[in-house]
Amino acid sequence: MPELPEMENYKKLLVEKIKDNPITAVEVNREKSINTSVDSFRSKVGGSKIEDISRRAKYLLFHLDNGEILLLHLMLGGWMYYGTDEDKPDRTIQVKLSFGEKSLYFIGLRLGYLNIYSEKEIGYELQDLGPEPLDINFSLDRFLEITSSKRGKVKNTLVDQHFLSGIGNRYSDEVCWHAQINPNKQMNDLEIIEKTQLYQSIRHVLAEAIQYGGYMGTPLFKGDKSTGGFLNYFKVYNREGESCQRCGAILLRQEVSSRKTFYCPNCQK
Repeated sequence: MPELPEMENYKKLLVEKIKDNPITAVEVNREKSINTSVDSFRSKVGGSKIEDISRRAKYLLFHLDNGEILLLHLMLGGWMYYGTDEDKPDRTIQVKLSFGEKSLYFIGLRLGYLNIYSEKEIGYELQDLGPEPLDINFSLDRFLEITSSKRGKVKNTLVDQHFLSGIGNRYSDEVCWHAQINPNKQMNDLEIIEKTQLYQSIRHVLAEAIQYGGYMGTPLFKGDKSTGGFLNYFKVYNREGESCQRCGAILLRQEVSSRKTFYCPNCQK
């Protein structure tokens, strides 16, 4: 499932491609991928312009010039492609937004969705999300404050979208490895110095992942050389049986609250 870095990468690239361009056609092939009737969706979206694109947690928000907002959550298996009908992937398209000769194709939206809301409704939809970990106002003091009475395993805390928004299964493992903290450790057992390192690791890992375009393996458009660049930089995720790049121990995999989790048993004690 795409996490904060992947959606931030998508946001940056799509702003360059479709911002301020009129939507010339709307195609919906799976009504369950939207939250209204196909006719209503077409009438609200078709002919409008995307004034801006923003990200909140793992969501993308397409702000239309008519005041409506498209809320995208790719969930498991969802991805996008921007291009022509000739170079698009040979995959089932759930929703297609056209911008003249090129279109934005939404693929794999079986669990994900592209819903449309008013500005008031969007606030309600996102109201339960925790703070953005890379926000300039999300300070160490704030992090120490919200973790002062936090219980539960570190792994579970990091993926809790009510606690922090945007971190999922992959980057929680990378953060724990970078901080040299075992993902099974209890939050209330962490010393201040460990919480400080955890905060710094969150910001470091996410920023680095954004820099290298996240992990999505499929390009967003023809000639896209940035998307998926972080795949080569994962230190522990999906590297069970390999040697730890820090200490040389063999990396392990286990289930933490039904989530596959990768870590080093030696330097993440």
